Amino acid sequence: MQLPPGAVAELAPPVADIHREFSFDKTDFERVRQLIYQRAGISLHAGKQAMVYSRLSRRLRETGHRSFAAYLQWLEQAQGPLADAEWQEFVNCLTTNLTAFFREEHHFSLLADLLRRRDASKPLRIWCNAASTGEEPYSIAMVLAEVLGTQAPARIIASDIDTKVLATASRGVYAHDARGLSPERLKRHFLRGTGPNTGFIRVKPELARFIEFRTFNLMSPHWSLGDPFDIVFCRNVMIYFDWPTQRKVLERMHAVMRPQATLFVGHSENFTDSRDLFQLQGKTVYRRL
Repeated sequence: MQLPPGAVAELAPPVADIHREFSFDKTDFERVRQLIYQRAGISLHAGKQAMVYSRLSRRLRETGHRSFAAYLQWLEQAQGPLADAEWQEFVNCLTTNLTAFFREEHHFSLLADLLRRRDASKPLRIWCNAASTGEEPYSIAMVLAEVLGTQAPARIIASDIDTKVLATASRGVYAHDARGLSPERLKRHFLRGTGPNTGFIRVKPELARFIEFRTFNLMSPHWSLGDPFDIVFCRNVMIYFDWPTQRKVLERMHAVMRPQATLFVGHSENFTDSRDLFQLQGKTVYRRL
């Protein structure tokens, strides 16, 4: 597997001459770039070497390796459940999770409009990809409950490649001052903690019932997601992929969506080069063709 065009030629600058706990050179960094690209489709640019060192150092401590070269060699050669678990830890360390409730709020206004135009008795399937710690799928669920009611025949598949953030998401517990929540929504959709849980809120069961959390890698050769989706949220995910990877993911996404289904993407993402698959409908909103 080759890195995206230009990435191999873009050699990492020399590692700063400072004391490091572990041996880490340009060869190690390029090896990490290759592995995360193969495993998760993520294209790391040369300026990420400090981030890679910082995040993966904890894995070297946990596994008892004294250099990145030794760790990476073990990772590539090991087999069995222990190796599978460490590959997941490797991916978890190198993925970025930045989220908030009702982030890019205009998308949720558009979602509400879409839901109002639907037959409320008709089953609805939504895919929230890169669900992170859960704020996005719970925001979608809040809009569902507000427009269609808590008994609506709707299902949200909330997926992420990072198992640790999904564990947080499935708990549905957040700080009481979580960003993006209005006082009205706090009161309507959350339970306030008391005693040792003071300062925290938990998603109400009637909201959580809409959501199924599952681990999912967009680079997986087989997508087993069930019936086609009416709405897909895939926001600020593709920015980590090169163009060939983006195109491959968009083709697969197209295949798991219903005709005329809606795709919400991030504010920095533009897929007009895939106009054979999706047609731009508004600010970062596409319709499946």
